[in-house]
Amino acid sequence: MTRRENAGRRRGAFREPRACLLVVCGAEATEPAYFQGLKESRRNPAVAIKVKAKPADPETVVRYAAGLRDTAADSYDEVWCVVDVDEFDVAKAVVTARRVRVNLAISNPCFEYWLLLHFEACVAPLTCYSEVARRLRRHVPEYDKSALRFADYASGVEAAVDRALEPGHALTTEHEHNPATGVGALVKKVL
Repeated sequence: MTRRENAGRRRGAFREPRACLLVVCGAEATEPAYFQGLKESRRNPAVAIKVKAKPADPETVVRYAAGLRDTAADSYDEVWCVVDVDEFDVAKAVVTARRVRVNLAISNPCFEYWLLLHFEACVAPLTCYSEVARRLRRHVPEYDKSALRFADYASGVEAAVDRALEPGHALTTEHEHNPATGVGALVKKVL
């Protein structure tokens, strides 16, 4: 075909291939509900997300996620584990995650810190879940760890990402700093 003959032809639509993310949460309810709600709310056609819950210590969650990836034979482009510091020794999970090529989104002291960032910037150290939940209830009075409603957070997602990824705040060692969260990096990929 000559250049002139080809000039009148339309090119077919081109779409980047979908990125497929596996998100394994170290809790039964809160984190899975958040990521399922984010997935349904934003419906990003460029990203497919599979959300799984594995209530366990962070190292067990990382091993479980790596096992799911390995048995799925290249189904996932990235594997992420969402875990809290709480009372766990997260340093072991960090070493294991690097070794098995799994990404971590760690929240210190807890996932509720990520939820709090949807409403306010917070850089003061937080001691425990109850302290973070008390501050979160100023914005979401009916907050219930076992019944998270994503709609309560939907309008603040981008603000939370921005706050979590601010210079000096975005870390790869969230488990060593309080407060800190790596969830913003994961959510940015989903968006």
